[in-house]
Amino acid sequence: MNKDQLTVATITWARNQDEEQLMGGAMGRLAQEELPTFITDGGSVQPFMDYLHSFPHFRVLERDKPGVLAQTRRSLNAAYETGHPFILYTESDKEWFFQNQLRDFIAQAPSDKEVGVVLAARSPASFATYPPSQQYAETVSNHLCTESFGIETDYFYGPCILHRDLVPYLELVQSDIGWGWRPFICGIAQRLGYSIVPLITDLPCPPGQREDSQTERLHRLRQLSQNIQGLVLALSLPDDQLNAAPSTPPTNAGAA
Repeated sequence: MNKDQLTVATITWARNQDEEQLMGGAMGRLAQEELPTFITDGGSVQPFMDYLHSFPHFRVLERDKPGVLAQTRRSLNAAYETGHPFILYTESDKEWFFQNQLRDFIAQAPSDKEVGVVLAARSPASFATYPPSQQYAETVSNHLCTESFGIETDYFYGPCILHRDLVPYLELVQSDIGWGWRPFICGIAQRLGYSIVPLITDLPCPPGQREDSQTERLHRLRQLSQNIQGLVLALSLPDDQLNAAPSTPPTNAGAA
């Protein structure tokens, strides 16, 4: 895939100095790729907002509703409007990925018209570097997706390339399934006849994020629940609703 075939969609929410530093380093590295990037912010501190606005390829949007799904959908909708055939979704704290793997990931991604989702997938060795609670929750989620889609891989590292035609289907999601939008969109892609393509590589956990904690465990439990919700919704959505999905998402407005 060529860089000119895609735009980037991401979300940010830097609530304190530590998060500002973490996301700031990552977003600064992403900016070096000079890709058109749409960022929906959840209410970050002003210095971080000023930092985002300093990059000419970034367009920063205000969230219209709270929640991961609402933020993500807003960024994806804005990227959709550019008309590029593919959209790279990523979390905003993936500095190691941006520095070490992003260019290869894009270059290796197929761009055939039947490609629906290209996943950046962790090798077993790199998956083992993540906190135990994250490994458990994502092992369960990966197993459920493998059983559902017939493709044994890692679905939950984060960054993925989506065919733009999948974006309007997120409008079918009425409840806040949070991070469950990812297995949802994979399920919809497969039901529509698109392919799911994993690109497995070394994607280790950053050293500073390998410790488990009660906060981490609760976060992963919520994600597991959301992943199950998204998967169930994709698999159980009636055909008539799938076929009646909007051809375009709502128009974005309101730069931050």
